[in-house]
Amino acid sequence: MTNIAPELPPPGLPPAPEGGEILVQSGWRLAAREFAGNKLAVLGLVALVFFVLFCYLGPLVYHGGLSSDLTATNLPPGPGHPLGTDNQGFDVLEELMVGGQAALEIGFLSAFIGMVWGAVWGAVSGLAGGLIDGFLMRIVDVLLSIPFLFVVLIIAVRYGASVVGLSVIIGIFTWQVPARLVRGEVLTLRVRDFVSAARVAGSGPFRLMNRHLLPNALGVIIVTATFSVADAILAVATLGFLGFGLQYPTFDWGDMLNNGISYLEDGYWWQVYPVGICIIVVVMACNLLGDALRDALDVRLRRR
Repeated sequence: MTNIAPELPPPGLPPAPEGGEILVQSGWRLAAREFAGNKLAVLGLVALVFFVLFCYLGPLVYHGGLSSDLTATNLPPGPGHPLGTDNQGFDVLEELMVGGQAALEIGFLSAFIGMVWGAVWGAVSGLAGGLIDGFLMRIVDVLLSIPFLFVVLIIAVRYGASVVGLSVIIGIFTWQVPARLVRGEVLTLRVRDFVSAARVAGSGPFRLMNRHLLPNALGVIIVTATFSVADAILAVATLGFLGFGLQYPTFDWGDMLNNGISYLEDGYWWQVYPVGICIIVVVMACNLLGDALRDALDVRLRRR
C-alpha cells in the first residue's frame, strides 16, 4: 500500500486545525494583532485617548475658574487649584484642558487637509508618469524648499490666527511629504496585475485611483497622518510661544508657555512645566503610534 504524506499548508500560513481547514486572517486583522502586541504603541494610544478625554470632557467636570481673578494670582498648587493659578488669576488646570482643545483640533484638522491633498496629488503624479509626474514633483520640490513655519508666521501676523485658519495654512504647507510617499507607493502599485486587469476591464484614471490605488496606499497615508498631527501641534505651540498664536479669547498650549515663561525665574514653575509636559507627551504619543502603525501595516516589518 502506498503511503500518502499529509498535506501541509502553504508557507506563511498557520497550521491547519483538527477539522482540516486553514484559517486565513485578513491583513487588517494581522495588523491589529501586531499593533496590540506593541506595548509602546498601546501606551501611546492610551495617552492620546486620555488627552482627548481630558481636554473635552474635563471642562464639563472640573470648573476651576476660567475667568480672571486678580485676588488669586500666581497661587501655587493647592486646595481649589490643583495646578495653581497664573499671573492673571486663571486656573492652570482648566487652562490646560481648554488650551488642549485648540491644539488637538488644529493638529487633526491640518493633518486631514494635508493628507487628502497630498494623497490625491501623489496618486495623480504616480499614475500619470512622464512629463506630468516630473512637473508635479518639481512643484513639490520648490514648496519643500520653503520653510513653512516662516510662511505660517507671516500669514498669521498679517491676517490673524484662528483654529480653522491655522489648520488650513499648516495643511497647505505640509502636504508635500505625503504626496511624495503616496507617489512612491502608486509607482509600485500601478504595475501590479490587479491594476492591469482593471485597465483591461475599462477602468479610467479616476476609478483606478479611487478603487484600487488609494485604498492600497492607505497604510502609508495613515502612518504619515500620525506624524503630521505631531508636527502640527509643535508648529502651533511654537507660534504661540513666539507670541503670534491664536487670538484671544481662544488660546492653546503655546500661548500658555509664552505667558508663563516670564515668571519661571520667580519660582512659578506650575505655569510652565505642566503645559510643557502635555506637549511632550502628546507629541511622543503620536510618534509612537506612527512607528507602531508603520510596523503593523508593512508586512515586511512585522515581527510574526
